[in-house]
Amino acid sequence: MVYRLLAINIDGTLLQSNGRLNKSTKEAIDYVHQKGVHVALVTSRNYHSAKKAAKALKINPMIVAQQGAFVGASIEKPILVKRISEELTVELVQMLEKTTCQILLIHEKYSLGNRVNLPENLLGKTVMYLNDQNIYAQNYVDDISEELIDKPMAPTKIDIIFSEQSDQTDMLKLIKDMFPEVDVILHPGYKLTVVPKGVSKWSGVLYLADHLKVKRSEIVSIGDGLDDMEMIAGSGLGVAMGNADQEVKKVAKWVTRSNDEHGVAYMLREFFRKQHPIEFLQKMNMLK
Repeated sequence: MVYRLLAINIDGTLLQSNGRLNKSTKEAIDYVHQKGVHVALVTSRNYHSAKKAAKALKINPMIVAQQGAFVGASIEKPILVKRISEELTVELVQMLEKTTCQILLIHEKYSLGNRVNLPENLLGKTVMYLNDQNIYAQNYVDDISEELIDKPMAPTKIDIIFSEQSDQTDMLKLIKDMFPEVDVILHPGYKLTVVPKGVSKWSGVLYLADHLKVKRSEIVSIGDGLDDMEMIAGSGLGVAMGNADQEVKKVAKWVTRSNDEHGVAYMLREFFRKQHPIEFLQKMNMLK
């Protein structure tokens, strides 16, 4: 089998636990890219944060960001952007504001969150990402629904952090029952993510593959999180990191070393050394 698209999750996969990219991982990805294989970074992060990670590589990879709602190599010319409508965003926020939680509306160019008293270890941090001439800012206000009256917003996703697991469980059920236009992703740490219906990391990867004329069976996906499971299970070759949950490992065809043991580099070197460059295979008429 010839593989033509490599989709790699960022946190817990591409990066080590300290948030750094190991030199051996960088070199292994460049090695695969030189063979003519498309490379995509896949993440729940916003586009600018993903681009920051991408800049550490020698190549210019495609990016599947914001849980799969944004696909493209640049923010100016995305291949795909899926949004929650302005009207639906207001309805969701008004319901969420009735409980104690941090709400973060994610747009590819900026985000909007509420100021709320949650334990410090649960709260998202206010950060700004500088990417060329673009600035990605996280703005915080006291009342999001009031802010949306003057400045409507159609986010690609909504992240929510609760102080109690019971609140997370109750809100998960409420959103699923009341808003069929969206999907809800459950995360560890009392967190939920709301995305447009049908949006996931895997749906973003599939959209990119279709754009590149790559078959599902020609995709290699590497990840560690529960939200990577669909991508790992659906790819031609799904790889779980050694630091992944057991549930993730169960759906993988290959389990590599952990992110701190350079699992991505190990897997890529072991596997792709046997694959000839795509250009060579095309010249030899060996690609169907």
